[in-house]
Amino acid sequence: MKIKFCGAAQTITGSCYLLTLDDGYTILMDAGFYQGGKKEFNDFNKLWLFNPREIDCMVLSHAHIDHCGRIPKLVKDGFKGNIFCTSATRDLAAMMLMDSAKIQERDAYYSNKRRKKRGEPQDVVPIYITQDAENCMQNFISVGYDKLHRINDKVSVSFRDNGHILGSASITLRIKIGSEEIRFGFTGDIGKPQRPILKDPNAMDDLDFLLCESTYGGRVHKKISDNSRNLLDIVNKTCVIKGGKLLIPAFSVGRTQEIIYTLDRLEKEGKLPKIPVYVDSPMAINATDIFKLHPECFDDEISKYMLTDPNPFGFANLKYIRKVEDSKKLNTSKGPAIIISASGMITAGRIRHHVFHNIENENATILIVGYCAPGTLGAILRNGAKRVRIFRKNLSVRAKIEVLDSFSAHGDQAEMVEFLSNLNRERLKSLFLVHGEKDQQEIFKSVLEKHGFSNIKVPKLNEGFVL
Repeated sequence: MKIKFCGAAQTITGSCYLLTLDDGYTILMDAGFYQGGKKEFNDFNKLWLFNPREIDCMVLSHAHIDHCGRIPKLVKDGFKGNIFCTSATRDLAAMMLMDSAKIQERDAYYSNKRRKKRGEPQDVVPIYITQDAENCMQNFISVGYDKLHRINDKVSVSFRDNGHILGSASITLRIKIGSEEIRFGFTGDIGKPQRPILKDPNAMDDLDFLLCESTYGGRVHKKISDNSRNLLDIVNKTCVIKGGKLLIPAFSVGRTQEIIYTLDRLEKEGKLPKIPVYVDSPMAINATDIFKLHPECFDDEISKYMLTDPNPFGFANLKYIRKVEDSKKLNTSKGPAIIISASGMITAGRIRHHVFHNIENENATILIVGYCAPGTLGAILRNGAKRVRIFRKNLSVRAKIEVLDSFSAHGDQAEMVEFLSNLNRERLKSLFLVHGEKDQQEIFKSVLEKHGFSNIKVPKLNEGFVL
C-alpha cells in the first residue's frame, strides 16, 4: 500500500490523503479547501496532486469546508465513485457546499466588476458553481456510526463518533491482503470531551497505520467548565459596563450552536443580561435546523436539558437574521448587543462587515473562539495587530480583542494523547501527523514518543510513503 499526502501536511486546512492499495484500488480521505494566507497555497484549491478520474471511492470525516470543500470540484473534474460518511455529515455537507458555491460565484462577480473598472480582463471564475454542489450530492452514501460497511470484496469502512462537530467521525478501513487484515485509521479532527451538545470522543480500536490530526499538538487549553463563566464575564464587561457590542466570529456549524446553547442556559438561570442577541448567518440558522434532526449525536446533558427546555437554541432575546437588510441595520444600531456571525476566521461573510464597522470602537469587543489559520484576519487580530486592512481601508484596532480557546472544537495536546492512549503501540507500525502547523507537530511528536509511540512521521505536502 501507498499513502500520499495531498493536503493539510505541515499546515492546517485542505485535508486530503490518498491511499492506494496493492491491487491499484484508490481511496481518498477528505477533499478540503485550503483556508489561509500562505502564498505557496495560492493555487491549492484549483489543482489536484492526482487525477480525480482515477479515484475509486472517497471517505469523508466531517462537513467542515477544510475537509469537504473541494468535493464539488472533485466530481466536476471526473470523480465518479461513492463518497462514504455519516448521515449528519451528509446533511451538513449539502448545505455547506451550496453555500461555498454561492460565495465563490459572488466573489467572482465582484472581482470581475472591479477588473472591468480597471480595464483588466474579466476572467475570474469560481472553482465550482451551485450546480456542481448539487451534482456531487448524488455520490454520497450515508453510514451509521459503528457500522461496518463493505466497500468492495477487500475493503470495509467504519465510522466512530469523535466528538468534533455534528456527524464527525474517525475512520477505520479494514483491508484484506491475502489471509491478513490490515487496519488503516484516520482520526479526523479529534473533539474535546465534556463539551456541551455532542457526545465525548470515542476512542479508536487497534490499528496498523494511523493518520492523526495535530492542530493543538503543542497547547493545553483552559478547562471546558470555564466557558460559561468566562463568556458571561466578557458579556458583562462589554455590553453592561461599556454599553458596547460583542462580536463573536464563529463557524456556522458547531461553534455557533455551542455558544447559543451556553447563552440559553445562562438566560434560563437568570444570569444573562437583558440585551439583544443576534445570530447573523443564514447558514448557521440552517445548520441549527439540521442539529435538531440529529439527536443521535447529542450527549446525555443536553438530552436531559431538553426535557425542560425543548428548544436549547432559542430564548426570549435571541433573534436569527437571514435578510441582508436586517444584517446591515446591526452596523448602525445603537446600544449593547451580542452578534454571532460567520466566518469564524473572519475571512468572509457578514462578520467581516460587523468587524469593519466596530473595530475602531473602544467600547466594542471581538471575541475569538476558535482556531484561525495564519494570514486570516482572525489570526492577525488574535496575534495583537494594532492596524488591519478591511475592504481596502486601513483601520486602527481600538476594540478589545478577547480569546476563548476553550470553545475550540479541537482537542488539545492532553486530550489527543488521551484519545490515542488505548492503542496497541506494538501493532501500530506507523503514525503520521497531519492537519497541524509544523511547530505544533514537532512538539506533539516528542510528547507521543514519551507515551510509547514510535515511527512517527511528519509528512510534507505531496510526499508519499510505502506502507
